[in-house]
Amino acid sequence: MKPIRLIRGFLTVGAWTFLSRIAGFVRDVLLAAYLGTGPVAEAFLVAFTLPNMFRRFFAEGAFNTAFVPLFSKKLETGDDPRGFAEDAFSGLAFVTLVVSVLAMVVMPWLVLAMAGGFAGDGRLPLAVEYGRICFPYILLISLTALLSGLLNAGGRFIAAAGAPVLLNVIFIAAMVTADRLGWDMGLTMAWATPATGLAQLALVWFAAARMGFPLRLRRPRMTPDLRRLLTIAAPAVLAGGVVQVNLLVGRQIGSFFDGAIAWLSFADRLYQLPLGVVGIAIGIVLLPDLSRRLKAADWIGSRYAYSRATEFALFLTVPAGIALVVIAGPLISVLYERRAFGPADVTPTALALAIYGAGLPAFVLQKVLQPLYFAREDTATPFRYAVWSMVVNAVLAIGLAPVFGFAAAALGTTLAGWAMAFQLWRGTRAMGDAARADERLRFRVPRIVLASLIMGIFLAVAQSALAAPLADRTDRYWALAVLILAGMAVYGAAAYALGGFRIADFRGGAPRQR
Repeated sequence: MKPIRLIRGFLTVGAWTFLSRIAGFVRDVLLAAYLGTGPVAEAFLVAFTLPNMFRRFFAEGAFNTAFVPLFSKKLETGDDPRGFAEDAFSGLAFVTLVVSVLAMVVMPWLVLAMAGGFAGDGRLPLAVEYGRICFPYILLISLTALLSGLLNAGGRFIAAAGAPVLLNVIFIAAMVTADRLGWDMGLTMAWATPATGLAQLALVWFAAARMGFPLRLRRPRMTPDLRRLLTIAAPAVLAGGVVQVNLLVGRQIGSFFDGAIAWLSFADRLYQLPLGVVGIAIGIVLLPDLSRRLKAADWIGSRYAYSRATEFALFLTVPAGIALVVIAGPLISVLYERRAFGPADVTPTALALAIYGAGLPAFVLQKVLQPLYFAREDTATPFRYAVWSMVVNAVLAIGLAPVFGFAAAALGTTLAGWAMAFQLWRGTRAMGDAARADERLRFRVPRIVLASLIMGIFLAVAQSALAAPLADRTDRYWALAVLILAGMAVYGAAAYALGGFRIADFRGGAPRQR
């Protein structure tokens, strides 16, 4: 297989992920408008989170971190990659089917484990009903995640990156239809959830078939390769569990404050836009590329790949994080405030967004640093780091809740993200030059940070100057667009003048340097 051109891969996945996130944002705007932050909205958000939590636990967060490096190496050597993929596909299907059946039986306890504040009020039976409808999504989306990893390992990024667009388009269509026909909005969203999983699975299965891997379900069996896969995945499963504990802590805190689950969720979705576009794109492209380079003992190439991924991540996420902090209020007001989402919801949601924005670079750096471990089939070290970050999150979120209220959940998440990023970076010191920043990265990082600070100052001044149109129901859209575009222009000009980037960097992937 020809080497993946990193920048082109980042941009390809990033572009499709951007489309998905934009569609997801439209979905959330409609959800906020139709349901606001009331009990139906909170019940659905918890129900939808449950299968997604287990999906990250089984597929994206654990199984794929072990599957992608092993499958990439089998592709490189031609050692029966299809047989290995079908064994993994069948095993994952069996496990997630069993989990789905069990979860539907114990759904009331699962809901309370995530949102104890629902006990004794009308949100609990709603969340249980929605949860039982939504949960089979885990089977469909876990298989989708595995097939997406297979496609990414083969350098086929478009179908895997585009699949989430289907999820959001189906949700949008479902909400618009429910509103026009008078259907129950909560039930409509719940039933749309497994439909989105089926659509995504069909898309990536046909893409895998075109790649030469039309995977079939077979009787699960424990082969030596699958045993190796599980051995590598086990620490990642535990690490995935730690991440989900962090999520549970936040949901639990939010469930004791009326509307807080929705505030946190809407803020989370907005900062997930740059996180998904940059962080996920880099993680998807970097892991199989590093796996192949390490297999070929290409240490110089590994260092180049890591350095360019870090540079690309910081170039986009440092200014994005500062912007989310500085203009959180106008963003939430203009984008969400309508119909059921009122002025009283704007301030708490903006507060959560600003806190999450402060952690955005850390969350993306994790996506850059983790493949350095996973490509070496080391999932145990990130697990240890994840445990410490879990402790940081739990102590801060629970300990600060009496002082900061629901915002303590966002604060714990952000500080735990920085703790995790620092540990991952420190752990790479033992990996040698292949995991060290090259001269170009060391030169550019401080210039990127300085350009971002210049942009932040400009946004603060411009926000004040545009206060009147930003508060006007008619003018607020163009005012926010002007604010964002002007901020981007200031950042681009400052970064270019300071040497934070060169135009040649974006011409289909720069040639290897140093």
